Amino acid sequence: MNYLDFEKPIEEISEQIEKLRVVATKNKVDVSASIKQLEEKIKSKKLEVYSKLTPWQRVQLSRHPDRPYTLDYIQALTEGNFTEFAGDRFVKDDKAMVGGFGSIDGQTVMFIGQQKGRTTKERQARNFGMANPEGYRKALRLMKLAEKFNKPVITLIDTPGAYPGIEAEERGQAEAIARNLFEMSRLKVPVLCIIIGEGASGGAIGIGVGDKVLMLENTWYSVISPESCSSILWRSWDFKEKAAEVLKLTAEDMLKNKLIDGIISEPLGGAHTNPEETFKLVKAEILKQLVGLRKISPDSLVKQRVDKFCSMGVVAKAN
Repeated sequence: MNYLDFEKPIEEISEQIEKLRVVATKNKVDVSASIKQLEEKIKSKKLEVYSKLTPWQRVQLSRHPDRPYTLDYIQALTEGNFTEFAGDRFVKDDKAMVGGFGSIDGQTVMFIGQQKGRTTKERQARNFGMANPEGYRKALRLMKLAEKFNKPVITLIDTPGAYPGIEAEERGQAEAIARNLFEMSRLKVPVLCIIIGEGASGGAIGIGVGDKVLMLENTWYSVISPESCSSILWRSWDFKEKAAEVLKLTAEDMLKNKLIDGIISEPLGGAHTNPEETFKLVKAEILKQLVGLRKISPDSLVKQRVDKFCSMGVVAKAN
């Protein structure tokens, strides 16, 4: 288990429990009472720590190295019944963007999302979850395929942003993202978007235009990362915690400002502490949302989706 800086008190108690278990095994003594007492203490400490998380701490949890990634969710939700598609039919296959048809409780849906890597080699291959233009064009190709067969689209968002390299701009990064925004707004099938980790900038919104946009409890969604915001405003990353607070990027802030439609709870301590429970919560929410969205006609879906995004940030003043 990897612990973050603010989780040190929990780590210390966990280490005490492990030491007691080693002593019990080595010396064949009964320490169950002591272990039980420490387990109660760690539970209490977790409630204390996670009940008052700062925006920056939620950002840290969203980036936790043990946190489930897109393919982890897809494999769990479809129980392995997933067929991945590759390529944008223009340039190449972008490994930072994955997608394909999968079955969830007998319903076929199109899954699309950014994929990060666990090891150094995987991170390089996946480009740290930062898609190039061909990644967004692949995503759009799969969305259109889903529309053709009248299947819902589910996007799982987890990216530090679209890849900002010169070659990406040369191949039309801005146009690719803008095209996705335009085309997603007109898809005549249900579109459900879920932020499962980081939701940064155009990289996130490029697959984030949906009838329902949901966030897991310990995720963030913003036009810019706290570090980049800090470097622009204060010429230093030292103010990233303050930037995280003023950006209002947490799920609670986003829901309060009516920029998302709901929050999916996570197990105490974050999704990485109990992935199986997290998958169950996400699956239940997906099935619930699809029931409602399937009842809406295609034309109404498009109209409601467009109206929803056009109303964001609009302020009405009485004469």
